[in-house]
Amino acid sequence: MNSIITGWLFLRTVVFYLGYIALTGWFTITGLLFFSYLPLSIRGPYLITWNKWILVWLRLSCGVRYNIVGNIPDGHYVVMSKHQSQWETFYLQYAFFPVGVVLKRELLNMPFFGWALRLMEPIAIDRSNPNAALRYIQEEGVKRLQQGKRVLIFPEGTRTPPGQKGTYARSGANIAISAGAPVVPVAHNAGECWPARKFIKSPGLVTVIIGEPIPSTDTNSRELTSTVSHWIESQMLSISQAPTPPASENGPQPV
Repeated sequence: MNSIITGWLFLRTVVFYLGYIALTGWFTITGLLFFSYLPLSIRGPYLITWNKWILVWLRLSCGVRYNIVGNIPDGHYVVMSKHQSQWETFYLQYAFFPVGVVLKRELLNMPFFGWALRLMEPIAIDRSNPNAALRYIQEEGVKRLQQGKRVLIFPEGTRTPPGQKGTYARSGANIAISAGAPVVPVAHNAGECWPARKFIKSPGLVTVIIGEPIPSTDTNSRELTSTVSHWIESQMLSISQAPTPPASENGPQPV
């Protein structure tokens, strides 16, 4: 019975990726041909539709639904989110647009997917040079906020398996404090349906909890990061079905 279920999930995932490739190819080619020379304020609303349709197709092909708890605030701020999956990169860019996403530069070189990302003007960093990456995140992040945009950063730096916690970097808090902008924390359990580094997608409900803005005034980056980390991880206990392993000091070291 388990092999039958696994085979069925595998087939549904194949169908999803066929649609994924088609949608990505369509939006990348049309974006490059017709929108690449236009400002982000014009091309962005078209390109972000790609994210929406990926999520719709994921629901239709693999049965992955989602429920949002909380509201998306107006204004500009730093979004600091749990990172388990590729799912949240699609949803959060769509939900918080216009937003500059902090990501590793190598992603921009991927055919079609990376080209589409490049059109969205992310904050792409070279993780082989941490000091330069930190400076660039800080400068570009503050610049985006001053332009009235939002900044999306995954403080754990890399995707962590459900039930686990990575080391929260302070770069997001530093940006918020420098720009005088609040932080909006986001918790979710997307890794339970779209696990990192695994092919098969499992049907289920992704719960996304959007917190109230946390002021960055009268605090420092260590305290602000700790506040965000505590909020996110406490929410994870209520929405995650994965067992939580014993606490460990050895986690990924994000920028």
